[in-house]
Amino acid sequence: MPHPVPPFFLAEGPRVGIRPFTHDDGEEFTARVRESKALHQPWLFPPGTAAAYTAYARLLIEDPGRAGFLVCEREGGGIAGFVTINNIVLGAFQSGAVAYGAFAHAARRGLMGEGLGLVVDHAFGAMRLHRLEINVQPGNTASLALARGQGFRHEGFSPKMLFIDGAWRDHERFALTAEMRASG
Repeated sequence: MPHPVPPFFLAEGPRVGIRPFTHDDGEEFTARVRESKALHQPWLFPPGTAAAYTAYARLLIEDPGRAGFLVCEREGGGIAGFVTINNIVLGAFQSGAVAYGAFAHAARRGLMGEGLGLVVDHAFGAMRLHRLEINVQPGNTASLALARGQGFRHEGFSPKMLFIDGAWRDHERFALTAEMRASG
């Protein structure tokens, strides 16, 4: 699959870098989604077709209330996963809701933990956000571990919070503030 050479990263860690979504990423992204269906479902349903990716990427690129980041392996630039910040509210709130997904070829290798950490640092730095929230379905142990691993504090349980895969799903709520990140 084609990769930008060299990758343009907003931030880099030892094994991954993060960069914004582009319209040109559709072919690789959707191929990775299709390869990762068993990993994602029933928790997550990222766009798996060219048309769905175009609409998804357009929102992440053009809507100021959203930001999308691809987590790419530094070696070769391939997409390992993605992190989005949705419902960005500025003013007195300075907050956003984080969602993420690894692709099957990169799962359980620590790449998403590194990538999420880079996005969190970027959100509290360049984006000037103060608070990030993550909502995870209780049975999604990998996503729960990722939130906890980045220092997100468990804040509660919300029954029937989000409509996913045809039903209202319960979620565990986590949050992290800039002060928590700086002290932790």
